[in-house]
Amino acid sequence: MQNTNPIWRHVDARKEAYEALSDRVWGMPEICYTEYRSVEEHRAMLAEEGFRITENAAGIPTAVIGEAGEGGPVIAILGEYDALPGLSQVAGIAEPKEAIAGAPGHGCGHNMLGSAALLAATAVKNYLAERGIQGRVRYYGCPAEEGGAAKSFMVRAGLFRDVDIAITWHPAAINRVDDAVSLANTRIDFTFKGRASHAAAAPHLGRSALDAVELMNVGVNYMREHMPSDARIHYAMLDGGGVAPNVVQALAKVRYAIRARDLTGMRALIERVKKVAQGAALMTETQVEMSVVSAVSNLLGNTPLEQAMQTQLDALGPPPFDAADRSYAAAIQATLTAEDIQSAYARAGVPFKKDTPLCDFIVPLGTKGAQMIGSTDVGDVSWVVPTVQARIATHAIGTPGHSWQITAQGKSGQAKKGMINAAKVMAGVAVNALAEPKLIADAKADLAARTAITPYDCPLPSDLQPPLQPRPKATA
Repeated sequence: MQNTNPIWRHVDARKEAYEALSDRVWGMPEICYTEYRSVEEHRAMLAEEGFRITENAAGIPTAVIGEAGEGGPVIAILGEYDALPGLSQVAGIAEPKEAIAGAPGHGCGHNMLGSAALLAATAVKNYLAERGIQGRVRYYGCPAEEGGAAKSFMVRAGLFRDVDIAITWHPAAINRVDDAVSLANTRIDFTFKGRASHAAAAPHLGRSALDAVELMNVGVNYMREHMPSDARIHYAMLDGGGVAPNVVQALAKVRYAIRARDLTGMRALIERVKKVAQGAALMTETQVEMSVVSAVSNLLGNTPLEQAMQTQLDALGPPPFDAADRSYAAAIQATLTAEDIQSAYARAGVPFKKDTPLCDFIVPLGTKGAQMIGSTDVGDVSWVVPTVQARIATHAIGTPGHSWQITAQGKSGQAKKGMINAAKVMAGVAVNALAEPKLIADAKADLAARTAITPYDCPLPSDLQPPLQPRPKATA
């Protein structure tokens, strides 16, 4: 059944090149807006495949767009290739072992995400050319999904204005159509400025910025009891004011991630957190400055596209994992808790399967599991373009996201088989939409109905620019 659809054969014809691309990107992990080598790998592949290329998309040096085809609808396929800090890991083993101490790693599988998306776009391009079909496929190489909201900036710049539908995927433990539930998310830096003094000889002359940060954290913790149960607030200390305890800290900085089920709820929470920060500044006689770093919207679902994607998943079946894949996945599962594994089944809303290290089934459309919700900048695309996303098994069931175990499995046999299935599912939805204009019309009508009462309102401040990072200097 794996090769019966003509578009799937186009995927198989080029899969080795994109497995190699995934491995290369895995080996050069780059974080938020520093993906210069990774985007060059994608740009070079676009050039090799004959796409029309737009570099520096939305003024972002690490974003690239490739288009092929003529006339007809525009089908967008979204890819990513950014990594996470501190998740360097040796590949192919089942124990934590940094490849490079303190370095980033692909702990969310975006090396696979971008490679499979570009493979799907290439397959659609070749399919259209072979059959003389009108239509355009457009690959969006998107950086900085992890905290940088690059797609939000790309949406704001109008890069999706002429797109008819958008398709993407994410590496996962279980095969299913994504349930399109995510949290709107804003990251805000709070910088407190006080006055330094000798902490022993003249403490009364100091005004501690670090105290202000600590009081803000306490205030937000008390606030948690009085906010919606599905909202989330987290923080990370960016600057504690130095390492000398005998100096009253004159400067301290904390970053907050504020999440809620929709933009309205998120904005209400932001105002409450700001008041806590102002209160902390008042109590410590310091000043506080607040600056938004990034912001993303919650996801909107699209029923016609989800049904079309489920059809592709059901026809294709799960990735064809072999005994070696299952053996390695079982070794990874041995590093997990029973709760990790059971949680994966609970999220998908399916019964626990004993002795099943890799997912060998497709979750039926509409299955509801326990909602454990994150955030993604795909959300902003989904507000302006009908969007659908697949979750395809590439790692052992129960593997935590953003973990060394994800990084370790990033070049494995199960990773490669999963990403090829993902490319086939996405390419299948794309050619289905091009062959059936009603699907696109129905998808657009679905989006219009969902946004009729609450239209899209970009969560980014109008003057906020992406926090671009300079190209690293070449080393000898």
